[in-house]
Amino acid sequence: MYIGKVIGVVVSTTKDQGLIGKKLLIVQPVDTENNPIGNVEVAIDSVGAGAGETVLIATGSSARQIFNDEKSPIDRSIVAIVDNIEVTQ
Repeated sequence: MYIGKVIGVVVSTTKDQGLIGKKLLIVQPVDTENNPIGNVEVAIDSVGAGAGETVLIATGSSARQIFNDEKSPIDRSIVAIVDNIEVTQ
């Protein structure tokens, strides 16, 4: 899992059956100080996240398990909206 920020939405009227009814959001991975890292990605929303929110993203088979559909082409799912990040060193 990793932290990301929702920066946009993908609208698709024609898509794989496993994606019908699911919201596609564009996310930018970020570090613990909210600085962008890595490449922008598309993730399926499972928690009602919106633009500008910091979210937790699950990847791989864990991302598909959220929707109980192992055959869906889902590789990234938003599984939480982050309220606060606290790092102690």
